[in-house]
Amino acid sequence: MSEISIREVAPRDGLQNEDPVPTDAKVRLIDALSRTGVRRIEAVSFVHPKAIPQMADADEVWSRAWHNPDVRYSALIPNSRGAQRAIAAGFREIEVVVSASDTHNRRNLNRSTEESLDDISQLIPLVHDDGATLEVIVATSFGCPFEGDIDPDRVAAIVDRVRADGADRIAFGDTTGMGTPRRVRDLLSAVRPDLLHFHNTRGTGLANILTALELGVTEFDASAGGLGGCPYAPGASGNVATEEVVHMLHDMGISTGIDLDRLIEAAELAEELVGRSLPSGVLRAGPRTRTV
Repeated sequence: MSEISIREVAPRDGLQNEDPVPTDAKVRLIDALSRTGVRRIEAVSFVHPKAIPQMADADEVWSRAWHNPDVRYSALIPNSRGAQRAIAAGFREIEVVVSASDTHNRRNLNRSTEESLDDISQLIPLVHDDGATLEVIVATSFGCPFEGDIDPDRVAAIVDRVRADGADRIAFGDTTGMGTPRRVRDLLSAVRPDLLHFHNTRGTGLANILTALELGVTEFDASAGGLGGCPYAPGASGNVATEEVVHMLHDMGISTGIDLDRLIEAAELAEELVGRSLPSGVLRAGPRTRTV
């Protein structure tokens, strides 16, 4: 394996879990990340401001951010109204979340998993009619803080349903950081996603990525500085840090297309914007490995 694709999620998934930061700050972060060589960025989410006040300015952020033609930008949406806003703003890559855990889905979306799947089945043709694609992110794929273990067969059934309904891509989210190499192997033996999203709550993020690499996965989410978490999953702090992932992959001789020095500068900016130290070890480490 010589090349890996990373989607940077700090502007949306990262900042969504922080106290609201000014619009200017969000634009600065997107612009800085757009200059790192990363090929995909999750920029904003179009949700009701009462639900996620951190994303209340999504339209303004996106209208003011620099759109690097070499970067694919995506937006997260909760429903058809969000999809309409995202498409009107110019997005052609859209994401929607459903939890494998019914309890977490109710906490996050105020409906059952089955009800969310019914909504997604109606959403897919609407998105396609406007020339956009829809990625379905299956949250709590590796475990739930409320229900515990999640049977891989349940995740596989969700994937079968949304693929049959016409979803363009599938991602698995380790929403609570419960994933371990054993859980990764168990789940990927039952069903394969297009992309994996790991948290580092329990310190297993990089180990999980290595395991997934061995199993042939080549696309991952990561967040500058390890910014983020999940407001509906108690204790689920921190996405895996993009610079830690890139540092490791480059040292293994695997290309990402990302300039590590510029990425570290963007992660330092993220620290500045949220006003606290972020969990990334690379930001406080010694000499850096080469960029690839």
